[in-house]
Amino acid sequence: MKTALLFFGLALLINPVIAQNSTDYLKLIPGSERSAFKRLELSSDVDTTWNRWKERGYNFGFNPQITPMYTTVNGILSTPFMIQVRGNENERNRKRWGYHVFEGYARDDKSRITMLVNKHTEEEKPVAELYYYSTVYTHAEPAYNWFKIGSDVRQHSFLFSRDKAVFYGSLKMTNALTLGNIGRDNILAEKPVADAETNYAEDAKHVNYQELKNSENGTIFYDKDNNIVVIKINGTWMKLAVEALPKGVHYSF
Repeated sequence: MKTALLFFGLALLINPVIAQNSTDYLKLIPGSERSAFKRLELSSDVDTTWNRWKERGYNFGFNPQITPMYTTVNGILSTPFMIQVRGNENERNRKRWGYHVFEGYARDDKSRITMLVNKHTEEEKPVAELYYYSTVYTHAEPAYNWFKIGSDVRQHSFLFSRDKAVFYGSLKMTNALTLGNIGRDNILAEKPVADAETNYAEDAKHVNYQELKNSENGTIFYDKDNNIVVIKINGTWMKLAVEALPKGVHYSF
């Protein structure tokens, strides 16, 4: 707080005219009506003629007529506390599309890692989403790069993309593993023409078909139409042999 007050005071001394015009953009606001303690607020104007609004990476998902220009900090932003993105009454034009709470751009200044909140509801719950978006700018599979969790070492840790996950490390589960229950109504040979976001259910069926068609040896799933577990061995789908539980073995569930 002392640093903020010093900066504000220096601005007044160096150029009173500029400082006077800048008070709308750099404000010291009392913590409460009678408080002597202040908080700092930075603001930018709404300006539809701003040159950056011509670039997709800036205007995409915003309305420049009501969205302020970006506020830039020309230096490393560091805090011993935390950075927080708050919900608000006008999410649509304060977050990209009303959902993005973080974006980090790659060297090309186009591809980015993105964190969204509450864009979708799946399995009866709101969803937070995290992905690495490429420069394709669609919802098709090629638009999503790999997002690695665990390390920055090649062929180690865990990779995630739109419809694939690659685990280089071992997987330890402390609960049950359920195989994919796939039948005729879960696959679609022809790729749907419509965008995957708007036609997600049919697109997911095509993804199932493609993965099974191009699957490697060791691929396993539950064929719900025939109530069998199948596995690909030496390029051929085969039924996995199963048998009833041994005598005396039973479960309470």
